[in-house]
Amino acid sequence: MTAFSSALIWFGAGVSIAEIITGTYFAPLGFAKGMAAIVIGHILGCALLFLTGVIGAKTQKTAMETTTLSFGKFGSKFFGLLNAAQLLGWTGIMIYDGSLCANTIINGAKNYSKIAALAIGVLIVIWILAGVRNLDKLNFAAALALFGLTLLLCLEIFGGLILDGEKGATVAKAAAAARTASEGLSFGAAIELSAAMPLSWLPVISDYTKDAKKPVSVSLVGALVYFFVSVWMYAIGMGAAIFTGESSIDIVMLKTGLGAAALVIVVLSTVTTTYLDAYSAGVSWQSVLPREGSKFYAKAVAIFVAVLGTVGAILFNMDNITDFLYLIGSVFAPMTAVLLADFFVLKNDSSNKKFDTKRAAMWLLGFIIYRLFMRLDLVFGCTLPAMAATFVLAIFLSSNAIKRPKGRGETTRNND
Repeated sequence: MTAFSSALIWFGAGVSIAEIITGTYFAPLGFAKGMAAIVIGHILGCALLFLTGVIGAKTQKTAMETTTLSFGKFGSKFFGLLNAAQLLGWTGIMIYDGSLCANTIINGAKNYSKIAALAIGVLIVIWILAGVRNLDKLNFAAALALFGLTLLLCLEIFGGLILDGEKGATVAKAAAAARTASEGLSFGAAIELSAAMPLSWLPVISDYTKDAKKPVSVSLVGALVYFFVSVWMYAIGMGAAIFTGESSIDIVMLKTGLGAAALVIVVLSTVTTTYLDAYSAGVSWQSVLPREGSKFYAKAVAIFVAVLGTVGAILFNMDNITDFLYLIGSVFAPMTAVLLADFFVLKNDSSNKKFDTKRAAMWLLGFIIYRLFMRLDLVFGCTLPAMAATFVLAIFLSSNAIKRPKGRGETTRNND
């Protein structure tokens, strides 16, 4: 894994219909305040994404293998199982959203969404079969196409309004007023929503940084590329909702008249993002039930996840995923906080233990804190404060921090 490979992978992850859709929710804040929330949330989320990627890169462990450092072997299997399950859910949700958007652009009958879901699923399987090590050319072509097409989308959405400033201001004011009257979004909730996407990749990033030639640079490039691209996608969604008065991005894309180009954006962006979910589900499952000597094992599981996600997208309604997102956050945010504290501060390594009960208790406290913070309208949402609280608790409750005062000449272990 080189810095260039990392850039291509995380460019594909950032260009996503799901991120554009999420961006539409920021319209009630207005463009300036909405952009501030988007940037602040992404700075915080991508900083944690970078640090988490460094752990995998320096230890040469997959995302779920790194959790052995804090929770031991059985603890790692527990989180690996939960991660595989949530990635299966993400796979189905992403295919579902992509297929509905494609169906609207085609402007056809409802059963076209099923055909679109099947087509997206097939392309994801092709990406999986190509494999991470062989994806550079495929991802480069996809990234180049998506970059050009999303630029075209921006011009179609904003071009006329930018050229006609008076018209743009009038449309923006009317659309924002209409949306604000019907729904509200606090600045703290907006930051939480902005950070949600980069934080959702925390249990995944090490699957791609573990083979890094240069751990810090590969992790940093990946996080930075994702930051800029994801902010761009959020801005497209928010701007489209403000300037067109439409909250549904598929209708916006239909109105642009891009036709086939819009369809390619939807399908290709869904594939390059969802591939990472399906592949990492296979990697996570491998940490739960390892099979030595089988190079195709993780790919086989990933293909199964892609197929299952496609079937789910065809058969089930996946419009409301709020509870799913909060459940993911409450499980993996405190897990990552404990891992970051152990690796960067405490220098703890529980990988030789079967189960670290003390750190499991820290995680459980973090889980409870997260669920309690969900009820409050905090300045930075609930995820980041919950992670900060869990991080501090992990350091305070650690036997290393409390029971081992440093004496003259004492050294601490450095996993770096």
